[in-house]
Amino acid sequence: MGQEGRLEEAGTATRPLDVRRLGRIAYPDALALQRSLVDQRRAGAIGDTLLLVEHPAVLTLGVRGDGGRAHILATPESLASLGIGVFETGRGGDITYHGPGQLVGYPIVDLSPDRRDVHRYVRDLETVLIRTAADYGIAAGRIEGLTGVWVGNDKLAAIGVRIARWVTSHGFAMNVTTNLDHFGLIVPCGIAGRGVTSLARLLGRPIETAEVENRIIEHFANVFYLNSLAI
Repeated sequence: MGQEGRLEEAGTATRPLDVRRLGRIAYPDALALQRSLVDQRRAGAIGDTLLLVEHPAVLTLGVRGDGGRAHILATPESLASLGIGVFETGRGGDITYHGPGQLVGYPIVDLSPDRRDVHRYVRDLETVLIRTAADYGIAAGRIEGLTGVWVGNDKLAAIGVRIARWVTSHGFAMNVTTNLDHFGLIVPCGIAGRGVTSLARLLGRPIETAEVENRIIEHFANVFYLNSLAI
């Protein structure tokens, strides 16, 4: 199936998940694709889908207040010199950074009928990422009152979702070999006093994003579908 895989739920009630590994894609293109897929999922034209992508360097804004513009520390001129754009997203959360070396996942999933719980959905995404980190011997976890996945005081993965009529979009971003200096352009997720980290920094060595993708797919399947993987 090339770069697309299909996960199928074990047992009699089979619910497939199409996995699309899209590589590096511009943020506006990914946003437009998500919106199209959400419409198709809501209409029943497609099944549940997980997009795995990487973006060129970009800052993205949430929907609360000013979306996080007040947490941009760099000047417009500095951002322009780095080729970093700023985009509104329609997701929850505050400002965040996406860039090369960061694995971004966009689940387009219908939470009906038995997963219609926003809190549970976010916790399930965190579980996927915590288990992925554990595969590398990293003890990641949660911090009460905050979203995302943390190692000590540093955020390893961010989560910002949109759920409309129980169909999800947006999702998670895990730092694999990300240029962490770019997080200094903002107050990440609007949370002052905490840092960011990456798998590469924690392991002290480079790591292939495709390898991390495979582990995330496996854990996503287990957490959301309790199924086997067939590529």
